[in-house]
Amino acid sequence: MNPVKQTSHLIQNMGWRGFIFRATYEFRRKSGLLKSGYPTKVKVEKFTDLAGWKRTGGKFFFPSKEDIKKFDVLTDEARIQLKKEFTDIEQGKIRFFNGLVMDLGRDYDWLTNPETGYKYDINKHWTKIKDFDPASGDIKYVWEKSRFSYLYTIIRYDFHYGIDQSAFVLNEITSWIDKNPLNFGPNYMSSQEIALRLLNWTFALYYYKNSPQLTEETFQKIIHSLYWQAKHIEKNIDFSRIAVRNNHAISECAAIYLIGWLYPFFPESTQWQENGKEWLEEEGLYQVYTDGSFLQFSMNYHRIVVQLFTWIFYLGKKNGDIFSIELNKRLKTSVEFLYQHQDVSTGHMPNYGANDGSLFFPLNSCEYRDFRPQLNAFYNYFYQKTLYGAGIWNEDLMWYGYVPTYTNHVQAEQKSKAYKVGGFFVLRDAQKFAFIRCGSHKDRPSQADNLHVDIWLNGKNIIRDAGTYKYNASPEDTKFFMGTASHNTIQLNDYDQMLKGGRFIWYHWSQALDVDIFEQADANTFQGKAQVYGHVHPEIIHFRKVKQYKNEIKWKIEDIIQFPAEAKLPQFTKKQIWNISPDFFDLGFTITTRDQFGKEVEPIIQDAFYSTTYGVKEPSKQIIFESSSDFLQTVIEQKATATAEQKGMVAAAAAG
Repeated sequence: MNPVKQTSHLIQNMGWRGFIFRATYEFRRKSGLLKSGYPTKVKVEKFTDLAGWKRTGGKFFFPSKEDIKKFDVLTDEARIQLKKEFTDIEQGKIRFFNGLVMDLGRDYDWLTNPETGYKYDINKHWTKIKDFDPASGDIKYVWEKSRFSYLYTIIRYDFHYGIDQSAFVLNEITSWIDKNPLNFGPNYMSSQEIALRLLNWTFALYYYKNSPQLTEETFQKIIHSLYWQAKHIEKNIDFSRIAVRNNHAISECAAIYLIGWLYPFFPESTQWQENGKEWLEEEGLYQVYTDGSFLQFSMNYHRIVVQLFTWIFYLGKKNGDIFSIELNKRLKTSVEFLYQHQDVSTGHMPNYGANDGSLFFPLNSCEYRDFRPQLNAFYNYFYQKTLYGAGIWNEDLMWYGYVPTYTNHVQAEQKSKAYKVGGFFVLRDAQKFAFIRCGSHKDRPSQADNLHVDIWLNGKNIIRDAGTYKYNASPEDTKFFMGTASHNTIQLNDYDQMLKGGRFIWYHWSQALDVDIFEQADANTFQGKAQVYGHVHPEIIHFRKVKQYKNEIKWKIEDIIQFPAEAKLPQFTKKQIWNISPDFFDLGFTITTRDQFGKEVEPIIQDAFYSTTYGVKEPSKQIIFESSSDFLQTVIEQKATATAEQKGMVAAAAAG
C-alpha cells in the first residue's frame, strides 16, 4: 500500500486528532523528549500519616475488614475452589488472564516473562522499552501479576476462612515497590495497568486498614508509590483520551477520579476529582452508544466498562458525588444490552470480540465467562434489586456493601432486539437464541467478522465464535482469530473481509447497509446486508437472512454475494464457515446447504481452534461449505441423533 493511502487509512482508524497526537507522541518518545516528563528520582513527601488517612480518607465500599458484616454465599464447591486458588497463589502459582495457571515461584522478580523467560531491563526508562518485540514475547505476561487482581482471591480467602493474610498482601505490594523503581522497567509502560494496580492496592489498604501489619513505615512506602504512579497516569492521560479512546481511557480516568476522593490529602486531589469526573462523562457518552452497545464491539471489554463504572458510581455516590442523568441513562441501557445477549442459565455471553482475559475485580467464585456478578452489581445500582435472584453471583454486591433481597424476584424479560447503532441483533424464544453482528463502523473494528452468527440452545453455544487467543501471536494465529476464518460468515477464497494493517489496524472497513429484525407467525427473522471485501472491490455486498423458527429447533440462513456487474473480477470460491461446538453432532444437530440450483453442497469438516480466554487455544472443528454459487441456503436443525454418516465424517476429520 502506498504511503498516502496508508496514512489515509490510519487517519480513519484514529481520527485526525488522534493521528497527529500519536505521531507527535512517538516522535517525543523516540527523541527522548517524553522521558523528561517522567522523573525517576523524586523527593519523599509525607502527605499524611496513617492515623490521618484513617481519619480523613474518603469513603470506600467498607471502612475496614472489621466493619464488613459477615456473609456466606459460597457453595461447598466454591469454598473448596477458593482454598485451592489461595494455596496456588501462596506457592507462587498465578492464574493468567483468568485461564492458564503459571508457576512464577515464591520470589518472582516482577520483570520476567514466564512464557518466554525473557527478563526486562529494570535500568531502562519505560519510554525506552518496546511493548511488541518477538525476542521478549507478549508483554501482557509481565503485566498480568503486576495488575494485582489476584489480591482479591487472597482477601476473599481471608474473609471466608477467617485466616488473616495482611502480612502476605502487604508484602506483595511492598515487594513490587522495591523491585520497580519509579518510571523504570516494563510495569510503567501502560497507564491502564498502573490505574488497575492502584485501585487494587486501594481495596487491600481499606480492607487491612486496622491490621498491625500496616505500619506507619509500610503505609508511607505505599502512599508515596501510589501518589507518583497516579501522577504518571495524569501526565500521560491524553494518550488514552486522544490517541486510543477505548476502555484504557475509562480505566485511567476512573483511577484519577477515585484516587482524588479516597486520598484527599494529595495536593492535586480536588483537581483529580473534577478532571476525572469531566473526562468520565465525556468518555462514557462517547464510548457507550445510545443503544447501549460499546465502541470496541467486544463483550468482555464491555464488561470491563461495566465494572469500572460500578466502582465509579457507587464510590462517587458514597462520597457525595453523582453523575449526569444522560450518563446514568446510557449506562443503564448498557446493562440491558448485555443482559439481552446473555444465556442466563450459565451467565455466558457470545465469545465475541477482542478478549484479553481481563476481569479487573474478581470478587466471586463464578467462572470467567459468567457475566452475572458484574451485571448484577451494576443493575442493583440503578434498580435497588438483584437481576438474577439468589446465587453466588451476589458476592460482588455484598463486598460493595449491599445485602441483596430476593423477595418476589421475577426474572427480567429477554426478547428479540435490534441494536442498530452498534450493529447487534438477537432473535430469542424460551429455549434458544441467535446472535448476529451486522455493523456500520464509525469506530475502529477489531475483527473482520460482519454478518457473523452465533446459535445457542438451552445454555449451549452450538455455533460459536472461535475467540481471540492472543494479540501478539504468530501471523498464522493472528490471521485466523482476528480474521474472517474464525467467524460464522462468508469468506471469499482466503481473503479477510477487510485488509489487515499493523497491530490492531484494519483498512477498508466493512459497513452494514440495511438491516432489521421482524416477527412472523412461525419465526423471528433477521435480514441485513453489508459492504465487505472493499480491498478486493468496493461494491461487493453480502446479504444474509437468518430465520429462527418458533416451534422447532431450526434455523434457516440464506446468503447472497453480490458482485458489481461490470467489474472484471476473478471467479471466487465462497466459503460458508460454521465453527461448531464439540457436541454439535452428539446433540443430534444436522446442517445442510444448497446452492442456487437446489443442489446440495458437500460439507468439509476441518480442524480449527477455539479460545475461551487469552493465551489459551484448544482444537476445534469447522464445517465449511465451498461453492462457486452466489446463493447458499443453509438449514441447521436438531434431530434425535446424529447420523452414522455425520459421525463418520467427524471421526475421519479427527483422524486426518
